[in-house]
Amino acid sequence: MLKKDRAAFIRHRLDQLYPNPPIPLVHQDAFTLLVAVLLSAQCTDERVNQVTPRLFALADNAQAMSRVSQQQVYDIIRPCGLAPQKSKAIVNLSKILVDQYDGDVPEDIAALETLPGVGHKTASVVMSQAFGHPAFPVDTHIHRLAQRWGLSNGNSVVQTEKDLKRLFPRESWNALHLQIIYYGREHCPARNCNGLSCDICKTCFPNRKRPIKTRKA
Repeated sequence: MLKKDRAAFIRHRLDQLYPNPPIPLVHQDAFTLLVAVLLSAQCTDERVNQVTPRLFALADNAQAMSRVSQQQVYDIIRPCGLAPQKSKAIVNLSKILVDQYDGDVPEDIAALETLPGVGHKTASVVMSQAFGHPAFPVDTHIHRLAQRWGLSNGNSVVQTEKDLKRLFPRESWNALHLQIIYYGREHCPARNCNGLSCDICKTCFPNRKRPIKTRKA
């Protein structure tokens, strides 16, 4: 099966499995999504969703968050890991949003990437899920599956993003990146399948005999 044929099959199969993939992080608006995505670094979405109700009860907008102490944020988000860095970033980015953007989250990926604690992936998620702009954020699941499915060599998440954007129509990106995440969690996890047993891996590579070693994101 050629790469373009694999891509077409994968998109069709994921549309069947996840016709309307929900956004996994619970949020109310662009600000709460931004904070939730920042918290999700090296943390599960499930854990983030357990922590954010208490955090957003304390402050659910940039103005309010800019006035709380880093220690208050730290005490709440500690279960998410990297709490010293994340609490500092949340308070400081809130101050920047108030000072430079009237408390709003900028609808601009370059501006988002200048905020403390916000890298390209986080900015891409916000552009996609908060504002609806086509983006293809690459997380560990997407990076792993792109390699198992022969869509990218996995040299870097930057390369994986470029390869996937080249293979799939722009209008599919926002749903597709969520669909791949859900499929990776449910059918092709890191410690299972190894490119041999899930439906998509077997269909794309029916003659594959050896487990696929993938590069980490």
